[in-house]
Amino acid sequence: MASTLLSLARRSPFSLVRSLQRAGMATAPKLDLSGIYPPIVTPFNDDESIAWDKLRSNISKWNQHPLAGFLVHGSNGEFCYLNTQERVEVIKAVKESAGPGKLVLAGSGCESTMETISMTQAMADAGADVAVVITPCYFKGKMTGPVLEAHYTAVADASPIPVVLYSVPANTTIDLPVESVVRLSKHPNIIGMKESGGDITKIGSMVYQTKGENFQLIAGSASFLLPSLAVGAVGGICALANVLPGPVCQLQQLWTENRWEEAKELQHRLIAPNGAVTKQFGVPGLKESMGWFGYYGGPTRRPLVPLAEGESKALENCFTSTGFK
Repeated sequence: MASTLLSLARRSPFSLVRSLQRAGMATAPKLDLSGIYPPIVTPFNDDESIAWDKLRSNISKWNQHPLAGFLVHGSNGEFCYLNTQERVEVIKAVKESAGPGKLVLAGSGCESTMETISMTQAMADAGADVAVVITPCYFKGKMTGPVLEAHYTAVADASPIPVVLYSVPANTTIDLPVESVVRLSKHPNIIGMKESGGDITKIGSMVYQTKGENFQLIAGSASFLLPSLAVGAVGGICALANVLPGPVCQLQQLWTENRWEEAKELQHRLIAPNGAVTKQFGVPGLKESMGWFGYYGGPTRRPLVPLAEGESKALENCFTSTGFK
């Protein structure tokens, strides 16, 4: 028994905790998700293979900023274009390069519950601290609240690491219902949610209705980070933090220090560049803009294609007009 627990502790502290919980020897700790996380891009070479050296270089540069950690295999990581082995290997590489105290959040969601459980286990074994699980969406007409609740419950029951729900209706067309989130928040291994829909009233409602649970809301965009913090979110998983980690972190710091006028001004400036690297130009725009600030974005995997010349100029203008470039 002792050797088994030692092995679990070395692999992941939360694997140890889950084992102790099953034995009635521990209660779940609250993992603090506060802070800013870039949903990091997956850098590719010209032949579309993963550029491992560029990945490590980007992480090294991001480590110099007060980021809370990294989300690996969010939408901006093009996870849907990676095979299983690549997804797990990227987790390993990021874990090895992440700075001290920085959490590695792993996007482990798949279409089936069985595959999500398997992927979550593999990513935990690779060193992930938290699993961020996107809503399955291919059979969207059948993805009702009760179905999604059963899916997440099964994943959380089996996961050796804490689970964060991930709702991104712009990509999935699935908006996880508030009442489902409230019920899921009572699960001891579901500790939060990344909400990318941008509905501040929904975020505030979920914060209010999950009070008393070990559950934290995270804004899914820099465009609505400040209002999300104002209604109780603890941080943000923001695409723009790939490009401007300093200013995005600064926004949360200004809010923490009650410097509202400065925070409001910075929030206003972040809206245009954030919109450009998300809704307007997507991952190709995000990757192109990274190069202007000393990071490697590189090419996307097909079928995504680079921006046209006119798009690149419009993208650049979103940064220059707001004083970031």
